[in-house]
Amino acid sequence: MRHRTIPGSSGRPRPMRLYGDPVLTRPCEEVTTFDGELAALVEDMFATMYAANGVGLAANQIGVPLRVFVYDCPDDEERRHLGHLVNPTLVEADGPVFRGPEGCLSLPGIEAGTSRHDHAVVTGFDVTGEPVTVTGTGFFARCLQHECDHLGGGLYVDHLTGLRRRRALRAVARAPWAAATEDRAVESV
Repeated sequence: MRHRTIPGSSGRPRPMRLYGDPVLTRPCEEVTTFDGELAALVEDMFATMYAANGVGLAANQIGVPLRVFVYDCPDDEERRHLGHLVNPTLVEADGPVFRGPEGCLSLPGIEAGTSRHDHAVVTGFDVTGEPVTVTGTGFFARCLQHECDHLGGGLYVDHLTGLRRRRALRAVARAPWAAATEDRAVESV
């Protein structure tokens, strides 16, 4: 019998920030207060990630420039990894480098072969301020590296070069949501 609540069950999905939004390109700030507001943010992040059918979500993707991310991601052996990290630091990214398909909730429908290490270790804290260390391999290692990039103001397309980068950016320019993002930017000026 389950005694814990399902992550995100008390949260509410928030609007996703899309490619071109400046909040996605600025480094996020350290969390200094571990309180109910932080716990509510994590719940909203889980709810948003699940509503968007994602496996990871950084706080800046919903417009909150804090160093927090959530994940519900399998590794290559289909083991489920579920959790969150506050003030995460990528302390190891090593092992073989593999190019694999990578997408992002802030670039919906756009995917590109992106090189990532097969092993990653991230340290940080949970919402109560307790230290946490998370180790991932395969697809989960890719997820951890991807979310840490977000918190530093980076996107997976920043790792692309040459033809892969040009194709991804052309796909972004043609995406239906890109025009809506540009319209909102013009309206806010």
